[in-house]
Amino acid sequence: MAKHTAVGWGHHHYHHLQNRWLLALLLMLSVSTVIAFFMRSAFDSCDRTVSAAVDGIGSARHVIQVAEKRSTPVAAVKPSPLSFMKSKVVLLVSHELSLSGGPLLLMELAFLLRSVGAEVYWMTIMKPSETDEVTYSLEHKMLDRGVQVVSAKGKEALDTALRADLVVLNTAVAGKWLDVVLKGDVHRVLPKVLWWIHEMRGHYFKLDYVKHLPFVAGAMIDSHVTTEYWKNRTQERLKIKMPDTYVVHLGNSKELMQVAEDTVAKRVLREHVRESLGVLNEDLLFAIINSVSRGKGQDLFLRSFYEALQLIKEKKMQIPPLHAVIVGSDMSAQTKFEMELRDYVVQKKIQDRVHFVNKTLTVAPYLAAIDVLVQNSQARGECFGRITIEAMAFQLPVLGTAAGGTTEIVVNGTTGLLHPVGKPGVTPLAKNIVKLATHVERRLTMGKRGYERVKQRFLEQHMAERIAGVLKEVLRKSKNKSSRLIS
Repeated sequence: MAKHTAVGWGHHHYHHLQNRWLLALLLMLSVSTVIAFFMRSAFDSCDRTVSAAVDGIGSARHVIQVAEKRSTPVAAVKPSPLSFMKSKVVLLVSHELSLSGGPLLLMELAFLLRSVGAEVYWMTIMKPSETDEVTYSLEHKMLDRGVQVVSAKGKEALDTALRADLVVLNTAVAGKWLDVVLKGDVHRVLPKVLWWIHEMRGHYFKLDYVKHLPFVAGAMIDSHVTTEYWKNRTQERLKIKMPDTYVVHLGNSKELMQVAEDTVAKRVLREHVRESLGVLNEDLLFAIINSVSRGKGQDLFLRSFYEALQLIKEKKMQIPPLHAVIVGSDMSAQTKFEMELRDYVVQKKIQDRVHFVNKTLTVAPYLAAIDVLVQNSQARGECFGRITIEAMAFQLPVLGTAAGGTTEIVVNGTTGLLHPVGKPGVTPLAKNIVKLATHVERRLTMGKRGYERVKQRFLEQHMAERIAGVLKEVLRKSKNKSSRLIS
C-alpha cells in the first residue's frame, strides 16, 4: 500500500503488508466498519478523483465471519430525522459511478434513505463501455442494500423520473441529462428536482449544464462560501438566478467515528503504517491526503516542509525528526506534476523525510498514523473538504489554507492554523509546521478541540438532520407546484 521514496518495494511485499493491515482491521472491527473502508474516500467532496484498489478483499474474506462474531450489539439510537421519507420514491442521478467524492456522497444518501424505508433508484449518466471492477463493485453494494440500479436512458429512465417524489441531481455536470433523457417532459420533473452541487471550478459554469437551475425546487451546496460563489457567478456570467439554495455541511459516518474512537484499532494501525513507512513511533508526521495535483498544493507543501526543516536546523531545535507524507500519489500515471514533486525531493536531498503513498480508499490507517493533517488546496480552496473533518475525528490538528470550506471547519488558533493560498502561504505554513512540532501540548489540545467540534456539528446525524430539513422543504414545494398544475 505504501511506497517509501528511497526503497523499491516488491509486489509480494506490497500485498503482504496490505493483507496484514486488512487482517488486523477485520479481527478488531465490525464488518460494517471494514466494508466502509472500501467504500469511503476521504478525498475532498469537490472535484475529487480517486482510483482505489479493492484487491485484498478477496484474500481477507474468510476472516469476515470472525469479525461478525466479534461485533457488539448497537445501542439504541434516536429515530432518523429522515424517517418521513419512508415509502417515498427517490431517484438519484449521478454523472458517474466511481470512487470520487460526488458519487460516494450520493451513495451515502441512498443508504440513509433506504434505512428509513424509502424506495430508491440510482442512475449513472456516464458509464464505461465495459463494466470495470469498481463500477461492478459499487453497483452490487447498492443492490445489496436495496437500491435499484436502472438505466439513465430510454423509457425506463423517463418513467422513473415521472413517478419519483424527489429527483436528486448530483453535480453540475448532471444537468445535461435533463434535456437528453426527459426532452419534452422536463418541465414535469423540474419542480421536484434537488440539485446537489459540489463543484467550485470555473469551467462548470456553462449554460449547457445549468440552464434549468433557476427552475428546480432547490439547490444544495456543501458550504456557505461555495454557495456565494455560485450565486455570484451564475448571475454575472450566465445571467441566470439560483433557485432557493441550502447549505448542508457534511458529516463523518458512524463507521469512521467507530474507528476514530477505538484506541486499540488506532494503535495497531499506527504501528503498521509507521513500520511500512520506515519511521519511528516518536517521529512527527505531517500529511497531505488528496489526489496529487497542482490545485491540491502538494508542491507548495513540500516547499514549506523544506523551509521548516531549515528553520529547525538553524535554530538547533531539539525535536523528533519531521516527515512529510503525501497520500494520493499515482506513479502509474507518471504525471508531469508528480515528477516535479519527486525531483524536488531529490534536489533538496530530503528523500529520507518525504514519503509518497499510492492513491488509496483506506485512508483511516493514515489518519491513525500521522500527527498533523495539512489541507493545502489552492485558488478558491475546497468547497468543503471532508478529509478535514475526518482528520479532526482522529484528534488531529489541521494546517489549512484560509480559503473555501476549510474556513468553515477549522477554527483558526483553536482546532488548527490557517495560512494564505499560493506562494505567500509557503513561509507561514513552514512556521506553523514548526509551531506544532515544537509545542506538543498545543498540538494535542488543538486535536482534542477539533474532535469536540466534530462531535458538536460534523457527525452523520447532524448531516442527516440538515438534509432532512432540505428534503421536507423541497417536497412541500413540489407538492404545491403539482397542486397548482392540476388545478
